[in-house]
Formats: sequence, structure tokens, C-alpha cells
Amino acid sequence: MAKIEGFRIKNFRVLKDISMGKLMTLPEAEPLTPITAVIGKNGSGKSSLFDAFGFLSDCLKLGVEEACDARGRGGFERLRSKGEKGSIHFLVRYKEDDNARAIDYRLDIGLDSSGRPTVQKEVLIEGGEPQTPSRGLTILLFRDTKGIVWIDEERKREFNQNGQFHTEATWNHIIEGIQSETPNSELEDMRKLGIATLGSLKQHPRISAFRRFIDGWYLSYFTTDAARSLPLADPQKHLNIHGDNLGNVVQFMEREHPKIFQSILNRIAGKIPGIDKIDTEKTPDGRLLLRFNDKGFHDPFYAQQMSDGTLKVFAYLLLLEDPTPPPFICIEEPENGLYHKLLESLVQEFRQHATGTKGGSQVFITTHQPYLVDALSPEEVWILSKGNDGFSTITRASDDPLVKNLVDQELPLGGLWYSDYLDAR
Repeated sequence: MAKIEGFRIKNFRVLKDISMGKLMTLPEAEPLTPITAVIGKNGSGKSSLFDAFGFLSDCLKLGVEEACDARGRGGFERLRSKGEKGSIHFLVRYKEDDNARAIDYRLDIGLDSSGRPTVQKEVLIEGGEPQTPSRGLTILLFRDTKGIVWIDEERKREFNQNGQFHTEATWNHIIEGIQSETPNSELEDMRKLGIATLGSLKQHPRISAFRRFIDGWYLSYFTTDAARSLPLADPQKHLNIHGDNLGNVVQFMEREHPKIFQSILNRIAGKIPGIDKIDTEKTPDGRLLLRFNDKGFHDPFYAQQMSDGTLKVFAYLLLLEDPTPPPFICIEEPENGLYHKLLESLVQEFRQHATGTKGGSQVFITTHQPYLVDALSPEEVWILSKGNDGFSTITRASDDPLVKNLVDQELPLGGLWYSDYLDAR
């Protein structure tokens, strides 16, 4: 299962400089867990963190200029941290699977002379752990529109001898050294990512794998109003980010995988209180109705009549049952509209999916619900706080020995949060 081991974000809204998990420049840190939750007060930066993933995904799909304006972001200057003049910076470390070498990807976005958002620097490095520098090699480097792909053997040998990344200064030194090479590739548009172009070519399989990884992220912008819409009958394989094709996915599963889907529906119905059966009905004008059979009634209820919570739980569970699930699922405040006693079971569904043997998704959520946090371990929880300078800082709950000791004494983590052991009021 492909997964993010760590990431760093600089100059993105209130996230002036935060790091989570293991990075090339933080080799001693523990990687992110299969399920990760971020908690914090209102205004601490949870929504900014969620949108940082969406922004990076949009940069790949749309280009950096369009991504700055998409989803109501308001342009580059509204995204860049207040008072900062540098570039918006992302650093992501990921592995295709547990046995693969890590990929470290850096993206810097700034303004050109005309004030348009452009890619200022893009680097993708394949490497081993710090104790095995001989495994490192640069795959991709672009500055402006020109770059280097698969550096020559002489440079590779030189890089191998100096390929340890204990500090950011070492990382920057290596990049600067490579930049002196004569560019052998050139992009036509500085507003498009190099991985978007080269990742479409068979001769660059590791770049292609990384591009597919980001392209496959699922950022949930699910709304129950969208889920209650009446789409035209059109079987669709995957749930979209808004959830307005919920009935289409059910239609696809009914048609393509009837036996498997019936088993899935039975399992989902058993997890939603009072629901006995879920199916679809096609109207005379070709639209699709999603039907829920309540155990106490003979006639079904339609999605337009169901509660927000029932629709959300159904959508999340259907997402987790996708035969080819996305590699990374990011959900902002999944608890909204749900009965609090359902939250522990929802977390268990997320964890079972993320840690399963069938190539499930890495799950990343933001929340402000202690009942949800009760079902998590200190290693899975990160706390965002607003500093005196107005910017966010982040820490892992397991880094606090007191919190770990209290959880070891079987005190629930959400209860500790409510009691101000994780972030003071």
C-alpha cells in the first residue's frame, strides 16, 4: 500500500512552517500511521491543513495558477502566509509499499515577473534511509521550465557518496549542486508540474507511480444536500468528492458486482441502525433514486427523506468498500451530523480499512470531537495550536510522556483532550 510517511508545509495560510512524520530532513522521526487524526481549537489551522492536500492535488490536475483560484481560495497572495515574501513550499515523503525506497518530493510555488503563480522549484529524489546513502539518486529536478531527469552515472556516483540527508542544509546543498548541470529537459509551461508531464511517460515508472498516487487522492467535500440530488442513471465506479453520484456508484456495483455488492450492502445495513436493505430505483425519466428500507416499515424511504447522519455513514462505508480504493483519503470533521456512539465504530472501520491486507487507503482526518479521539492512540493523534504570532504549530500526542502514561493507565485520549491535557484553554 502506497502511503505518506511525512510532509512539511511552509507559507500556506496559517501554516507558516509545520512538519508531520518522517522526512528526508527528519530521518529520526516516526512515520505517519495508517490512520492519522488532527485535532485543535477553532481557527487553529485544521481547515488550512485539509486544504493544503487539496491544493497540492489541484496543482497536479489543474496547474498551479488554476489551483490558487480553485475552490474559492482567492489567489496566491491570499494563500501565502501573511507577511511572508517567500514561496509556498511542500515537501512530501512517500513509499509505494513497505519494501520500496522512499520518494521525497519538493515543490516551491512563487510569482513570476508578471505576478502569475509559477513553479519555482520541483525536485523528486529516490533514496534509501540515511544509513544507506548508496541507494540515493535524483530522478527529477526542474527550476523555472528547464530540468534534469535521471542524472548521468558520474553525477549519480558523486551523489551516492554524499547522499545522506541529516539536515535541510545538506538537502539544499545537493540540489544546488545538481542545478549546475546542463538542463536536458524543458517544460513548455512554468505553471504545470513536471511530474504531470513526465509522469505520463512509460520510461519514468517511479515518477508515473508518484503522479498516480497524488492523482488518486480522495479529498472529501461531501455534503448531504449533494447526496440527495437525483442524478441521471449512469453507472459510475467511484464516489466523487461531493457525493452527488452516490446512487450512480450503487448502480455500478449492482450491475458489475451483484453478489459482492449484496454482501457489502448487508454489512453496511447492519452498521446503520434500523436499516434493513439499500438499493436503487430508476424513474421513468432516467433518474436514479436511492432507497433505504427501514426495518419497521414495509415501503422504503428515499435518500431525500433520510437523515444527514445516515447518508454520511453510508457514503463513508461505501467509499471504504470501493474495489479499487484511493491510496489516500482525507476527510474534514467526519463526525458532523453523526450520533456520538457511532464514532468509535466509524474509527474502527477506518482503521480496519487502512491496516488491512487488501491494499486499503491511508486515512487522514481532522476533528474536534472527543468521542472520536477516544478510539485513537496517542501515535495517531496530532495537536494543532495557534501561536502568539498567529501561526500554527503541531505536535504529536505521543510526544508528551504524561499523555502516554495516562493512556497506558486506560484513560481515554478524548477525555484527556476534553480535560485540557492535550491543549490548554
